[in-house]
Amino acid sequence: MTEVLLRIGELAARAGVSIRTIDYYTTLGLIDPAQRTAGGYRLYQPSDVDRIHLVQRLEVQGVPLEEIATALATRQVDVSVIFDRINEDLRTLQAAVDSASPEAQGLLAAIATRVHSLITVALQIPPDMLLP
Repeated sequence: MTEVLLRIGELAARAGVSIRTIDYYTTLGLIDPAQRTAGGYRLYQPSDVDRIHLVQRLEVQGVPLEEIATALATRQVDVSVIFDRINEDLRTLQAAVDSASPEAQGLLAAIATRVHSLITVALQIPPDMLLP
């Protein structure tokens, strides 16, 4: 059974965003229309609702929309390299916290909390969400 494609207004309503947001996300390449009607209306996959919510979660974490678009467009198959780099960066951060002055430890703890939040969001991304 094929999924019913959504017009822009239907996608906006399901995602809880404005039509302007859909236009903007489309312009940035965050979502792509699956096809167009004979009348030129853009049609989107129902799964684009989840993609919009993912973009919003990343944006709330401070990731710029342009970086999100680039990351979602990159088809990186081997995530183990990324996780190895993250682990090394976390070890470096922990070493900095351990040797930092008490004043700097608060700042480094805030950075560590932010990193943890971003990793938590990243781990919630379904693998099929990354492949446009």
